[in-house]
Amino acid sequence: MTAACLMTTYQPLALSFARGLGTRLWDQQGREYLDAVAGVAVTNVGHSHPRLVTAISEQAGLLLHTSNLYGIDWQQRLAQRLARLSGLDQAFFNNSGAEANETALKLARLHGWKKGIEQPLVVVMENAFHGRTLGTMAASDGPSVRLGFQRLPGDFIKVGFGDLTALDAVTREFGARIVAVLLEPIQGESGVQLAPPGYLKALRAHCSQHGWLLMLDEIQTGIGRTGTWFAFQQEGIVPDVMTLAKGLGNGIPIGACLARTSVAKLFTPGSHGSTFGGNPLACRVGCTVLDIIEEQDLLENAARQGERLLARLRVELSEHPQVLAIRGRGLMIGIELATPQRDLAARAAREQGVLLNVTRGKVIRLLPPLTLDSKEVEMIVRAIARLL
Repeated sequence: MTAACLMTTYQPLALSFARGLGTRLWDQQGREYLDAVAGVAVTNVGHSHPRLVTAISEQAGLLLHTSNLYGIDWQQRLAQRLARLSGLDQAFFNNSGAEANETALKLARLHGWKKGIEQPLVVVMENAFHGRTLGTMAASDGPSVRLGFQRLPGDFIKVGFGDLTALDAVTREFGARIVAVLLEPIQGESGVQLAPPGYLKALRAHCSQHGWLLMLDEIQTGIGRTGTWFAFQQEGIVPDVMTLAKGLGNGIPIGACLARTSVAKLFTPGSHGSTFGGNPLACRVGCTVLDIIEEQDLLENAARQGERLLARLRVELSEHPQVLAIRGRGLMIGIELATPQRDLAARAAREQGVLLNVTRGKVIRLLPPLTLDSKEVEMIVRAIARLL
């Protein structure tokens, strides 16, 4: 296998897969692997789910694309489902998480424009990750992501994740220009960093008080990953704007930006659009993913197996000198190590037949499918214990 004709934006392992089923993948030589990454929180209902295979095959034989010049029935169905599940009102569909976040940022700009703010600011978090377009990179943090791309567009103020004192400080200094706060409920790329209890609720109150939009990036945490449909539901709040992608399509590219009616109506015909966003195939797949999660009770399974995995890891690894912290919610778990372990993912695949991800150089990130069972929990724990 050669990648000579591909741009060098990735450093893939010397491993390629021929097929998948459920939580398992098989490489070109037929070796089986337990997938504890799920395509980075994408294949939430597992690989090659028969319901999805049928839906994709049927839709491919019926209609793939008409464009948004015409009504798309599956798009309307998916928007209604997501609105009912989230408590938000309207959706815009695009092709990825970065596009969904760009949509949210455009809504923030329009919110400021409507209020007569000429230079609007959006508050974002240190160590955040919102995508790799120029706009979402500007809202993200981390020099490796931004290197070579200055100067980036957009006006953002960064504050510490979970730091309400820092938020108060920027409110006093820039409050008249601030129009929104954008954040991940759990920071995934920075190592599964959880917000302190009550932080989202405090942000909701702060944004409501000052007329700002609370915009949540649930691209990684959404669609059941943390044991509820969306992570914000565990704080008993509803944001003004939420973005989704990853698990919504289980591998078929789709992104979504949901908003309250008062925010969504800031868009008017021609102010935003997408050639492929919300096509019949992607939206039918999205509806089918929601059906599978409901019918197989995968929210409850993610919560239960996540608690089991977290508890077992703490029993097996808490005394290990290399392990600094073990944290997570649902089936989104991070194991922070004392020193970088850049070959750990390759060793896990090669030696243990388990696929895992290492982010920020020294945080093992576990994002298995929501179909994970108790035996597979033990396989993951055993593999990591042996590796360390």
